[in-house]
Amino acid sequence: MDSTSNLPDCVTLAKALLACESVTPARGTVFDVVEAALVPLGFTVDRFTLGEAPDGPVENLLATRGGTGAHLAFAGHLDVVPPGEGWTSGAFAPEIRGDLLYGRGAVDMKGAIAAFIAAIPAEPTAPLSLILTGDEEGPATYGTRSLIERMAETGVRPDFCLVGEPTSSAKLGDMVKIGRRGSVNLWIAVPGKQGHVAYPHLADNPIPRLIAILAEIDAIVLDTGNAWFQPSNIEVTDITVGNPATNIIPAKASARLSIRFNDEQRGGALVERIEALVHRHDPAAIVTARISGEAFLTAPGAFSALIGAAIEAQTGFAPALSTTGGTSDARFLSALCPTVEFGLVNATMHKLDEAVALADMTALTAIYAEIIARVTQL
Repeated sequence: MDSTSNLPDCVTLAKALLACESVTPARGTVFDVVEAALVPLGFTVDRFTLGEAPDGPVENLLATRGGTGAHLAFAGHLDVVPPGEGWTSGAFAPEIRGDLLYGRGAVDMKGAIAAFIAAIPAEPTAPLSLILTGDEEGPATYGTRSLIERMAETGVRPDFCLVGEPTSSAKLGDMVKIGRRGSVNLWIAVPGKQGHVAYPHLADNPIPRLIAILAEIDAIVLDTGNAWFQPSNIEVTDITVGNPATNIIPAKASARLSIRFNDEQRGGALVERIEALVHRHDPAAIVTARISGEAFLTAPGAFSALIGAAIEAQTGFAPALSTTGGTSDARFLSALCPTVEFGLVNATMHKLDEAVALADMTALTAIYAEIIARVTQL
C-alpha cells in the first residue's frame, strides 16, 4: 500500500511536481503535471514556449477559470536551481522522512503551487488565474514578462495577485512580503596600455583609475531608507585584472557592482549616476548595466489586510508585513494590480536536502483556501 495514500492531495501533487527535473529554464513534464491537475477543475490552460539558448527555451503556463466578482491570480515558478551534490536521497526523487517531504523545489516553490491548486474549490465562484513560468531562477528573459504580454493579448486582467514565494521566516505565516527592492548589476572596464613595469612612461596603468573610481563609489550614501525599506546599498562584487606576470603593466582593469535599491531610487537613474562618475575619472571607460527589476511597494491596504486576516484565521496570529529579501517576479506583476507574496518557510530553499514540513503543506492549503474564499466575497 502506498504510504502516502492518507496524506492530503497537496502532498501527492507536490511529490509529482518534485519528481520532475525542472532545472531552470524549465519546460515539459512539470507543466504536464500542473495541466493535468487544473483541467478537471474547469481551467482553460494556455502553454507556450519561447526563446533560444542560453536563456531559453522557456515554457510558460497561463490557466484561467471564469466566475463573477474579484479576479485573483496566483503566480509562481516551476523551475528550480541546480540541485548540487550530496543529497541524502535523490534531489528529484521526492521522499518523506519523518514529518518532512524532501526534494529540490519543495519550498521554492513547488510546494506552494501544489497547495494553491489543492485549495481551489471544485465549483467556480470568482475568477481565478494561475500564472506559472519556467524561468524565474534564471535570467527571467522569457518568463513572467512574456506571460504578462500574453495576458494583455488575451484580456486577462486580475484584480489581485498572490505570489507563492517562500516568505515565512521562523514559522508558517509569520511574514508576508508587500514589496521588494530593485536590483541592478554594472560592469566597469577601464582601459590602459600594456608595458614593462620598468618603463612606466611607455605604458598606462588602469588600476589606479579603477581604484579611485571604486573608492568614490564606496563613499556614496544613496539614502537612509524609509518606513518600509532598508537603505539602498552598492556592493563591489568583483575586481579583475587577469595579469599573469609580475613585470607587466596590464592593458585593462575591470570591476563589477551590485546595487539593491529601495523605492526612493530608479534603476536607470542609478546607472546614469555611476556612468557619470566613471567617465569623470576616465572618459574611455566602458560601463555596462543590467537592471533586473525596479523596487515596488504594495502599500498596506485591502488586499494585504485580507491575506493577514486569512492567515490569522488559520494560525491564530497576524503576519508581519515586510519588504526584505531578494527580488522575485512580483517586481513585474506589481504593475498589473496589488501584488503580495506569501508562502512556505524559507529556511531550506536552495540548500541541499531542501524540505517542507507536511503540516505546513496542509496549513498552507487551508490558508490559500481561506484567501480564495475571502476574495470571492469582495
